[in-house]
Amino acid sequence: MTDKKEAYQQKITAQLNEWKAQADLLKAKAENAGADVQLELNKQVENLKGLQAEAQVKFEELRAAGEEKLGDLKGTVEALVGEITTTLKSIGSRFK
Repeated sequence: MTDKKEAYQQKITAQLNEWKAQADLLKAKAENAGADVQLELNKQVENLKGLQAEAQVKFEELRAAGEEKLGDLKGTVEALVGEITTTLKSIGSRFK
């Protein structure tokens, strides 16, 4: 494995772990919110978890891929990173 691929994998692994922690924190905060807000936030957190699961699958594909597929999978993973980051910001803004 190239150093570049290994470094990228470490970066994505750290990002996946951070997202899991943030989702757990948001879910805990949602439990203390009013019923309407709680319902909407739980829905958004479940959507977020689905995106995280999809990112995990693509990351596993990236880990198994050879150098020739790295660019294609990296683009897909980066798109998911952007979508998850936006979703987290949207959910987090409800608690500010």
